[in-house]
Amino acid sequence: MYAVVDVETTGGKYNEEGITEIAIFKYDGNKIVDQFISLINPERPIQPFVVQLTGINENMLRNAPKFYEVAKRVVEITDECTLVAHNASFDYRMLSTEFSRLGFTFERPTLCTVALSKKLIPEQASYKLGKLVRALGIPLSDRHRAAGDARATVKLLKLLLDKDVSKSIVKEVLKTKEHDQVKRKFLQLVDQVKGVTGVYYLHNQKGDVIYIGKSTNMRKRVNQHFTGKSRKALKLQLETHAVSAEETGSELIALLKEIEEIQLHKPKHNRVHKNDRIRFGLEEGVNAGGYRFLRIVHAQDGGTYVTTFKNLPNARKVLYFFAQKYTLCLNLVGLESAIDGCSYVQINKCLGACIENETTTPYNQRVKECINRMSFPAPNLLLIDKGRTHDERSIILIQNNDYKGFGYVDLNYQINNIEVVKTIITPMKNTRAARHLIQQFIRKGKVKQLINLDESS
Repeated sequence: MYAVVDVETTGGKYNEEGITEIAIFKYDGNKIVDQFISLINPERPIQPFVVQLTGINENMLRNAPKFYEVAKRVVEITDECTLVAHNASFDYRMLSTEFSRLGFTFERPTLCTVALSKKLIPEQASYKLGKLVRALGIPLSDRHRAAGDARATVKLLKLLLDKDVSKSIVKEVLKTKEHDQVKRKFLQLVDQVKGVTGVYYLHNQKGDVIYIGKSTNMRKRVNQHFTGKSRKALKLQLETHAVSAEETGSELIALLKEIEEIQLHKPKHNRVHKNDRIRFGLEEGVNAGGYRFLRIVHAQDGGTYVTTFKNLPNARKVLYFFAQKYTLCLNLVGLESAIDGCSYVQINKCLGACIENETTTPYNQRVKECINRMSFPAPNLLLIDKGRTHDERSIILIQNNDYKGFGYVDLNYQINNIEVVKTIITPMKNTRAARHLIQQFIRKGKVKQLINLDESS
């Protein structure tokens, strides 16, 4: 079913125009089965050149209905129809704009008789409606009035349908309707997701999780999946039947939960999480001379490290930074192995620990400060961050330098006992990836508050 439409407007700046007249003919491919024609009071001035072109002036529209008074009729006559117009993008934009001003969304599949005419009736001198229909022998009365132009467009559409032996118009309508149904389905799925921080899950028809993601704006991110054109996005669009989401409030908790959930569900469209590729760790120890040293090593499951790194270049870059910041010896942090002292000795960036010119006590104190800056500031620690509501806080528990889990408490709840905290949190796995993320957030100052539970108890 087709809804052939034509609108006349006030003219003026883009998206500031108003409709002055509308005509819609409901056409089943053989005959007109319904019609709606009306002048519209646009509640804004008409440009003089438009008055000259259409003959519609403000006196004619003074007692005409306003758009909100005819909106229901427009919806009814175009329901389940493909909207057809000569230069359809203009007429469709004007209708969408008028509905948007009323706070509603107007969506219909469209066909443009300009584009169809260029395809099915090539080499015409002009594709403007008046010149085109005259060239094709189609009568046109009341040019630049909605009813006259819409009636001529109906006859043009009928001619195009007759010429369309390959049925490309029908195929396009079916394709557009199918696309519109898919689009509506995805819009409904996106509407179920809030634009807040959390973890979202895409499910197939069986309910299985096929993709897990996190975002600080889940609605926006899910919408990107459904509008993307990449191979992965198209696969997700094809397979997604439902969406679920869990709000976390805290971005760090969203990241931690995403890692754990991917490990648990192993969704088919998730690659290995980038934070699972933690390949290097920073070890500490004391050498024969009593100096504390640091070494970059390959990270092993179950190993205890000051901090971790995704790759060796990043590890060396971070260690160089902290060696300069805390005046540490490059030999004793494993970045050099010079026998006569490290290269920093020559430029007074190392105070001589590598050649025992500096005593162990001040040097080891600086190493301790460096370790505290790079790792957890205390073995028993509570990270306080945003909650899911304004009167809630999120908490993350570190016990004996291990990540134990996260939870939520009321804003005014006083937390100072590790055993009480353990009853509140949801236990989580103490993985390298989780500890790496938490340490990153602490180093970058991206949590609201840190509580040393040893000092507060």
